[in-house]
Amino acid sequence: MMQRLDKLVASQGTGSRSEARRCIWSGKVTVDGTVCRDPSAKVDPEQQTIAVAERCIRYQPYRYIMLNKPPGILCVSRDPKAKTVVDLVPEPLRKKGLFPAGRLDKDTVGLVLLTDDGAYAHRLLSPKKHVEKCYHVLVDGAVLPEHIDAFRRGTGLQDGTVCRPARLRVLEDGEHPLAEVVITEGRYHQIKRMFAAVGRHVLWLKRVSIGGLALDEKLKEGACRELTESEKEAVFSGLPYNFCEKCP
Repeated sequence: MMQRLDKLVASQGTGSRSEARRCIWSGKVTVDGTVCRDPSAKVDPEQQTIAVAERCIRYQPYRYIMLNKPPGILCVSRDPKAKTVVDLVPEPLRKKGLFPAGRLDKDTVGLVLLTDDGAYAHRLLSPKKHVEKCYHVLVDGAVLPEHIDAFRRGTGLQDGTVCRPARLRVLEDGEHPLAEVVITEGRYHQIKRMFAAVGRHVLWLKRVSIGGLALDEKLKEGACRELTESEKEAVFSGLPYNFCEKCP
């Protein structure tokens, strides 16, 4: 698809549109090996080789990024007073229009997907898709069989809302047991409210997978990387393991 050279250069994370134009005017951009100083020149990135400062642009119409969200970061595109998940994306990956496809609470950590592909995000977040989200959670008291049953039947929240059936199991017993919860919706503070409805308080919460995509264990908090082609579609499959396989 033909598009303006300055728009293409800017869209690939090389800077703003004005910075892209200055880069082109300075002679740092080549098209098929020939310097092009015209920001308005029409190019086809799928058929032509465009390079900036002798580095070829790997054309990507959209970005798909996995981020390991740390606590205290807002899961929004921008905020005038606080750091957001988009602010954590380094310049080579950052692109205009990037947004989180689904949110986590400010104090919740773990897997966040960022993209500028609206259709992909809509598909991921559509209630009809029932995409499973898996969380690890520390709570302030024992997780009892009746709690597991309440989650399985569909927890009634304190405001009268009834959640879809969810799966709950204990990973580690103790004063503050570690549990795992799998849900298929994303209501406001949902997991915290579900535990509150059965008399438990959430101390720590981490999202570890979305569909069949698990958080990369090599990613430190605050770090991110692009998804592979297979990972992009993995979110629409089941959990990356059989839920019952890990049951104690």
